[in-house]
Parts: sequence; structure tokens; C-alpha cells
Amino acid sequence: MGKGSKRRLEQIPDEQMQENWDKIFSNMNIQHYPLFNIKKLEKIYSEKDGVEVKYVCTTDLQNSDIPADIFYRETPHPQFGNYYFGILQQHGQTMIINADIVESLEFGMIEVDAKYYYSQSHHDCKVVADRSALGFKMIDGGREYIRSSGGTTNIRITDGKFHAVQ
Repeated sequence: MGKGSKRRLEQIPDEQMQENWDKIFSNMNIQHYPLFNIKKLEKIYSEKDGVEVKYVCTTDLQNSDIPADIFYRETPHPQFGNYYFGILQQHGQTMIINADIVESLEFGMIEVDAKYYYSQSHHDCKVVADRSALGFKMIDGGREYIRSSGGTTNIRITDGKFHAVQ
């Protein structure tokens, strides 16, 4: 990198850099594979709680290979105090759980044809056809580890949105 380029990078304030990343990630075409009808659940919980509830992702939280659809609300739940909740199936039952831990987890994503894919759970290996020399890309490991056939974009979730890990 030339001396002038480095100087320009150093002059960008952290707030402006984060705003630039926010614009990039808000336009990412992230491919999700939810467990439930997320539009229906967003509507039900938004009406029930009187605040907008939006789907964020589907992922393991604390238990391996038990993914949950994760939802976010801007204000804490009046009774439980959480901003995120997850809906999952376990032992044949549908359960709702506190999912605030999702902000501490890292997601690795692969990019194929301007679409981004992530492994939802520990043993969820996503293989996606690609026009690269290999003919495919893969991502595996959920939140336990990140294994891929090439480079990944590493992100976290904050305030219900994906952000680059810096």
C-alpha cells in the first residue's frame, strides 16, 4: 500500500468506518434457512409485544446441533429483559429461549455469486455450487468452529444486524 493510501485510511474516523461497514453488510444477500415461517412469527410477536420484532438468523446457541430461529426487538422484553429470543424444536416440542448470547458469537460466511452462506449449526456443512476452479465452496462448523474450502468473511451480530469482525 502506498504512503498516501495509508494516510487516507488513518484519517477516516472509527464512526465513519463503522458506517461504511454497516452500508456494506446491510446490502449483503445472506442466505438463511429458517426452521419456521419467519414472516408469520414476526407478525405474531410484533402484535403480541407491541414492538417490531424481526428475524435475524438461524443458529446454534449453547447446544450443538440444536439451531434456533433468532429474532430481535429494539427494546428489552418487559418481563425477561432480553433483546433476542430464539424459537427451536427440541425433543418434539417447540420452545422459546433467551438468545442474547447471539451477540457474542462469530459467523464465518462464504460468498458465491454475490450471495453469502453460513453454517447454522455444528454439523451443518453447506456446499454451494460455484464457478471457481473447485466447482464448489463449503462452510461448516456453526458457532463451534469455522471450516471452509476458501476464504471467509467473519461477522458478528449487534443490535439485530450483521457487522464485520475487525
